[in-house]
Amino acid sequence: MEVCSITAHSSESIIEEVLKIYSSIKDLEDEEILQDTSDHLKNVYQRLDDLITLPIDYEAAEAILNGHGFDQALDTIIRFIYLYTIRLETEYANSILTSNEPWEMLKIYSFYPNYCQLVRTEYQGAGLKANDTVVFLGSGPLPLTLILMCHQHGLKGVGIEQDEQRVELSRKVVDKLGLSNAIKIIHGNHFQLPLSEGADLIMIAAQAQPKKEIVEQLAKALPAGTKISCRIYEKGLRRLLDRSIFVGLPAKLAHEFKECCRIHPLPPVYNTVVFAVRSSAAAPERQ
Repeated sequence: MEVCSITAHSSESIIEEVLKIYSSIKDLEDEEILQDTSDHLKNVYQRLDDLITLPIDYEAAEAILNGHGFDQALDTIIRFIYLYTIRLETEYANSILTSNEPWEMLKIYSFYPNYCQLVRTEYQGAGLKANDTVVFLGSGPLPLTLILMCHQHGLKGVGIEQDEQRVELSRKVVDKLGLSNAIKIIHGNHFQLPLSEGADLIMIAAQAQPKKEIVEQLAKALPAGTKISCRIYEKGLRRLLDRSIFVGLPAKLAHEFKECCRIHPLPPVYNTVVFAVRSSAAAPERQ
């Protein structure tokens, strides 16, 4: 499929490219995205990356994303990005497992520097200290956040992942890196919270979905005073990746949680991190 030119950053060219990308992936099954070995999906992923990194200001991005009936297209694109990211993480997790130097293999992962900075931001922003426990929702096949939190900052980590195969793979990666005593991976989702061992911070992955449902469940289940952090995309067209911006996440956080701070990204990080504490306005429901 021909790629339209988006060098001029016009609304028309961006909209055209969004719709072309949507058309090229809308009929793909999950397993096709996870397993296809051709270059087609790699090219689509690159096109999306080129698109969402365009230097578009907030107002222009909002006009494009809100004004053209993109709901179905955006849902499809978010699903594709999520599954293709899982695919990349799975491939790299398997590379670590077959390596004689797993830490060196991990450090050459293209997103490693991004995660180092993001994890440092979350560690400092939440006021964590050594031996604190963090819980990460949506830990995936390569739980890099927990790996860095525990290896670099001396924390204890619990990953919650809803896909059983990813749970098993991530456990093997954690063991290969010598972190099994520090990190536990649980098969489940946000309905597993709160955990019996407690948590000093509950972290919501940028691609954990559906965020509105997750936050609503946390508001029901977590006791007052529980700290959470949520990674969101709110800069330019990266908001394509996080429709929670448009379905009330900030409002829900403001109502059920007291926002402590919001740290905006600096390169190479793309995520804004929102820190909040469960308010005492309403008692959590009994499970």
